[in-house]
Amino acid sequence: MSARDFLEKDYYAILGVSKNASADDIKKAYRKLARKYHPDANKGNTEAEDKFKEVSEAYDVLSDEKRRKEYDEARALFGSGGFRTGAGRPGGFDLGDLFGTFGEGPAGSRGGGGIGDLFGGLFGGRVRTRPRRGADVESEVSLSFTESIDGVTAPLRLSSEAACGSCRGTGARVGTTPRVCPSCEGSGQSARNLGSFAFSEPCRECHGRGLVVDDPCPTCHGSGRAMSTRTVRVRIPAGVADGQRIRLKGKGAPGEHGGPPGDLYVVCHVKPHPVFGRSAENLTVTVPVTFPEAALGAEIKVPTLGGAPVTVRVPPGTPNGRTFRVRGKGASRRDGTKGDLLVTVEVLVPQNVGGKAKEALEEFRSATAGDDPRSGLLQMAKGEETR
Repeated sequence: MSARDFLEKDYYAILGVSKNASADDIKKAYRKLARKYHPDANKGNTEAEDKFKEVSEAYDVLSDEKRRKEYDEARALFGSGGFRTGAGRPGGFDLGDLFGTFGEGPAGSRGGGGIGDLFGGLFGGRVRTRPRRGADVESEVSLSFTESIDGVTAPLRLSSEAACGSCRGTGARVGTTPRVCPSCEGSGQSARNLGSFAFSEPCRECHGRGLVVDDPCPTCHGSGRAMSTRTVRVRIPAGVADGQRIRLKGKGAPGEHGGPPGDLYVVCHVKPHPVFGRSAENLTVTVPVTFPEAALGAEIKVPTLGGAPVTVRVPPGTPNGRTFRVRGKGASRRDGTKGDLLVTVEVLVPQNVGGKAKEALEEFRSATAGDDPRSGLLQMAKGEETR
């Protein structure tokens, strides 16, 4: 990234956020755009690849609190139109005002704080050698219902930018080595004159690397960076829910110049279970009961996920759809405890009744003939009609 890029590119507009956006808003915008323009999702699309690099560059500046502050201050001072001499030009600045602001007089004289110090801070060796944190990486994993409840170690195949594996990050074809840049003599920086003053910026010939590659690596085309694919084994914690996004610190893309790796964000997709469901930290199950069990009461066996069945007491007169709670048989919580198993009873109505069962039901109907469960409903409906 050159000094001109630092001042002329509107990184906020690139990410689609406001200048007052929070760090979380910037991160969310970057992740959304990174997924959209990622090379793996746009194979052969050079425009998408360029856009991905542009979005990554914007995030690299705005995600760093110190660099974001420098960027905001530089654009506020010099405008978004870059470096121009002479006042009154759109987006430019007046050199006289600039010297006055920083206490610097005519060429060759300097007051306190000088403009050389300003540009040295912004575009000094830090641009080339400053440790850079690796990019965050996003991935997805499919889990069985049981794996989501118990937790699992799963292999994930990740694609991210890292040091080119062919040239080991040198940018030169295997068997050759880069040479010291003759323009900047290996410093990675060059002085740029703007008439009344000069400032330091990354060398245009070596792009700040301090080295020149005469025979570029065919894999990374001399950049020293390339998309790499690797497989990592990650631990998915117990109790994750469908659609949940978890963060695995330090599992993202490798850093540059000794910087730490980024983080890995994994979106979990949980397959449904044929018997159990889930409600927050609780598991759910529907258990059929017979009419005599619901009417007279019973003790029934209920399955649990991955454990022995438990006994649930169904009291006499239990209606269809009533739910019972079995403590500690649900999903894991963050504090290490477990939720509950919610057991809903479903009263079964026999489809074919004959023999003694039919005779018994006929006797039951005769014995309860005076009990009309719809009498109150009919009276309420009639009363509403007469109003």
